Parts: sequence; C-alpha cells; structure tokens
Amino acid sequence: MSSVSSKSSENECSNSNLPVREIPGDYGSPFFGAIKDRLDYYYNLGSDEFFRTKSQKYNSTVFRTNMPPGPFIAKDPKVIVLLDAISFPLLFDNSKVEKKNVLDGTFMPSTNFFGGYRPCAFLDPSEPKHATLKGFYLSLISKFHNQFIPLFITSVSALFQNLESEMSKNGKANFNNITDAMSFDFVFRLLCDKTSPHDTNLGSNGPKYFDLWMLPQLAPLVTLGLKFVPNFLEDLILHTFQLPFFLVRWNYKKLYDAFSEHAGRFNAYGGMKIMFPSLIKWVASGGKRLHARLANEIRMTIKEEGGSITLSAINKMCLTKSTVYEALRIEPPVSFQYGKAKEVIMVQSHDSSFLIKKGEMIFGYQTFATKDPKVFEKSEEFVAERFMGSEGEKLLRLMFSPLYS
Repeated sequence: MSSVSSKSSENECSNSNLPVREIPGDYGSPFFGAIKDRLDYYYNLGSDEFFRTKSQKYNSTVFRTNMPPGPFIAKDPKVIVLLDAISFPLLFDNSKVEKKNVLDGTFMPSTNFFGGYRPCAFLDPSEPKHATLKGFYLSLISKFHNQFIPLFITSVSALFQNLESEMSKNGKANFNNITDAMSFDFVFRLLCDKTSPHDTNLGSNGPKYFDLWMLPQLAPLVTLGLKFVPNFLEDLILHTFQLPFFLVRWNYKKLYDAFSEHAGRFNAYGGMKIMFPSLIKWVASGGKRLHARLANEIRMTIKEEGGSITLSAINKMCLTKSTVYEALRIEPPVSFQYGKAKEVIMVQSHDSSFLIKKGEMIFGYQTFATKDPKVFEKSEEFVAERFMGSEGEKLLRLMFSPLYS
C-alpha cells in the first residue's frame, strides 16, 4: 500500500462555512511593480520561491500579484494566484472561467505563428470553432488508436538503441536530445500514416525546426540561463517585446509543408518533449526495487494478456499507472493554468473563502497545487505507490478532478 493521506475530504471542496477573507496582496506601483515581480520571478528568487515567499508573507494560498511578462507584452499582468489543491480545480470549470486567448497567460503570441488562425488551445469552449476542432482531433485519435502502442514501441526501441550507440562511442549520451528526436518521430509517424520524418523535407531536423518555431512564442515566459549574458540584457531581449514571426518563418514553412503533405495537423510533440524525460528521471530515482517491481508487473500482465501490449493490459498495471500519475503530480508537464472569471466567483482554499470579481484573471501554479502538503503526505517525495488502492483513487480524483467531473 502507498504511504498517502487524503487529509482533505471531498466535502471540504463545498464547505460554505469557511470565513470570507479579502484576497491579500497587491500589484505594487504602476508599471514598475510588474517589472519588479518579473525580475524576482525570473532572476532574484525563481518561480517556486517567488510563490512560496508571497504565500508566506500573506499567510494564504490565494493572493494577488503580477505575472510575467509584464509591460509592453502583456496588456494586464495582474492575476489572482491559486496554489492549493482545493482552489486550483476552479480553473477547469468552464462554466466559471473563460479560456479565450489565455493559454500562455497574460499575453498571446501573434497568430502569424499559426498561419493567421487562432488554434484550438486559444479558443474558449463556448466558441463554435472549439467544438469543431476538438471533434476533429478526437476523430484523429480514434482513427489512429490501434497504432499508438506499435509505433511507440518502434520509436522507444530506436531511442534506447541510439542511447547505447552514443554511450559506446562517447562514454556518455545526451538523453534530452535523443528523446526529443524519438518524441518527434513518434508523433510524426502517428499523424502521417507511418511516414518517417527522415523521408520528408525535414530529415533529422524536425525537432530543431519545432523548437525554433516555439522559442519566439514562449520567449516572454522563459529564461535561457546563459552564463555569459547579463540578466538585465536577457530580460530586455526576451521579456520586454515579443520576438517577431519573420525570425522563424523558414522553420515554420518547413514544418507546415511536411505536415501539409503527409497529414493535416501537428500536435502532442511539445508535451512529450517535456513529459518523457521527466518520467524517466523520476522512475530512475525510484531505485532498483521499484524497477524490479515494475518489470515484474508489466511482464506478468503482458503474459496474461497473450504476450501483447494493449491498452487493456496497461489498464491492469496498477503500480505502473500509479508511478506515471506520481511523476505527473510531482513535476507537471504544464505548470500554469489561466482563466478569466466569467462571473463573480467564491473560491475556497483549505481555510478561507475569497471573492473573485467578474473579468479578473486567475492563475494556478500546478507545481504547488499537486504538492499540497494538506492533501499529499510526503508531498515533496516521489512515492510510486501513492495512487494505488482506494485511498490512492481518492487522491487521484482530487488531483485530476476535471477528468472525473
């Protein structure tokens, strides 16, 4: 059994007897307050310490602050922050929050990066095109569902072969570069009827083209960590003005031509690029005992299923599923969630209720919400068995409450 504790009952989510408290925090002086918060977030404190310090200062997991990138790029950097597991799910309630153009937070990249269109991820579910595009993506998933596992096995096999080859040749291997290539290969083959990106105009450069296309879009939200570039100069270049599309027009055209010829849409690589290395890292940290238990469960289940890896077989692998969920909990691939209040909302934390006005921007930091110590025992530790058994199922429902609603 896992070492977990569901300290917060499901009833707490709807406890109307909590005291109503004014949302603490402020935005500082106009213009310069947002600049100060941006510098603290990126350089002086770092993201985790930025939120931790403010939460301790206000003695609250719900508070006001500015979120990067701030002036010039963001029209309004002011947000209400949700850091606990009770308040965070509000951001998935489409009846209360609007998701229009908030994928990247307080700003939106130019639609030039998307051929002049607003992609589905920037549409609110209430917009007609959202349902059309979502239906299209679901039809693709349905069409290719029998190919997921065989193609993934092929791609992962190539991954480990390349790792072994690089280790033999150089004595070390860059896992992230190799896994990026694997992730891109898998997604491209899946969406392009098993066509290898190496057989297209992309060659082996697909991941590089994709990363270069994404960089100007996400530049306001990242730091490059270049030791030879002063912080103020990096902040000026990345976080003051949006980088123009023409810098990556050629890379975008290469990606567009490849997918236009062999598929129709490109999706999922960005998520796999982040999640797969994280999953491998945390599984590796579990030690030999966990590795042996996972291997035994997987091999025994596959044997019982007739020797094939199927979705049905995977669904029976309790420890394996719990391990993946735990990796997602401790290091979420997507840490930020945003939404604008569609109406006046009363949001609750563990100990208070807070009134959010219509139109206010709400921000949730999932890295803290899924490590809420009032919900997850040993919240900072990787516990592979955490989501096993009945208690683990309760925690899973709380962590992924939008999927169960």
